[in-house]
Amino acid sequence: MKEEKSKKILLAHGSGGQLMHDLIKNTILPKFNNLSLNKLSDSALLDFKGEELAFTTDSFVVSPLFFRGGDIGKLAVCGSVNDLVVAGSQPLYLSLALIIEEGLDYSLLEKVVDSIAQSCRNSGVKVVTGDIKVVEKGACDKLFINTSGIGRVIRNLEIKNIRVKDKVIITGRIAEHGLSILSQRNGIDFGVNIKSDCQSLEGLLLPLLNKCKAIKFMRDPTRGGLATTLNEIAQTSGLGIVIDETSVPISSRVRAACELLGIDPLYIANEGKAIMVVEPAAAENIVNRLRQQRLGRYAGIIGSITREPKAAVVLNTGVGTSRILDMLISESLPRIC
Repeated sequence: MKEEKSKKILLAHGSGGQLMHDLIKNTILPKFNNLSLNKLSDSALLDFKGEELAFTTDSFVVSPLFFRGGDIGKLAVCGSVNDLVVAGSQPLYLSLALIIEEGLDYSLLEKVVDSIAQSCRNSGVKVVTGDIKVVEKGACDKLFINTSGIGRVIRNLEIKNIRVKDKVIITGRIAEHGLSILSQRNGIDFGVNIKSDCQSLEGLLLPLLNKCKAIKFMRDPTRGGLATTLNEIAQTSGLGIVIDETSVPISSRVRAACELLGIDPLYIANEGKAIMVVEPAAAENIVNRLRQQRLGRYAGIIGSITREPKAAVVLNTGVGTSRILDMLISESLPRIC
C-alpha cells in the first residue's frame, strides 16, 4: 500500500485567507472547543466578575522591520489596539514578547522599543508584562514580536447584531500598508512613495462608538484585505454582502501600482482601517462624522447586507457586471504584518 504523502504548512496558511481558515477550523478549533474561541473574533469577549473584557493576541513578523509610515514596533501596538477597538472596547493593557535573532544590532532594537513606547503613549495603553527570547542566528528574521491586549468593553459589537439592509462602511483608503511593504522589500519604485496606513483607531472610533448606538459591528481588514474580511463577516453571519466597486476608496497611486503588478487591491492588507456595519438610516451621518477626523476623511459607504446570496460577497463592478468576491486562497503578499 502506497504511503500517503504528509501535508506541509505553506506560507499561504498564514495569509489570513481560506487556507488559514481551514487550518484553524479543521486542526485548531476541535482541540480547544469553547464558546469564546469558536466565535473566531479578533478579540475574545470574557466576563470577569460582572465586567466584560476584550482579550486579543497577535504576532508580528513583518519584513522589512522599518517601512514608510511605521515599523514593526508601531505595527505591534496598533495591531493589538485596533483588534480591541473594533471589538467595542477601550484598550488598557498590553503584553510585549520579543524574539530576537542573535547578532541583531542593539541600536536597532532600541529604536524599535522607542517606537513601541511612543505608540503606547499615543494610544493610551500600558505595557504591563513581557518576555525576551534570543535565538540562534538564522532561527528567525532579525526580530519577531508578540503582543496581547486587554480592554474594557464599551459596547457589544458581536456579529449576531447584523441585519439585512444594514450598510457597510470603510473608514478610509485601502491597500496602502501591503503595497508599502512590497515596494520597500523588493526595491520597487512606483514613481511615488506609498506610505503604510499603520495607525491606531481608538481616537477615531471610540468617541463615535460612545455617541452612536447605530453601529452594530466592526472589524479591521488586515491580512487578506477588504475582500477576505467581508467574506469572514458573510460566512459567520450567514447573510450576503453586496459591494459597489466604485464606492471603495483607493488612491490613484495605489490603483496604478496594483494595475502595474496585476494585484487586486481588495486583497491587500490594511493596518489603519475599519469595516463598520451600521443601521441604514444612520449610515450617512456616521460617514460625515468620520470625515471630520484626519483618519476618517476618506470614509464611505461601500455596500449593504443582503439576504441573498447567503454567506457570500458580491461585487458590483465599475463596468456594470457582478461577480462573487471570494476569500483569498493563496498568499498574496507574504510577511506584511
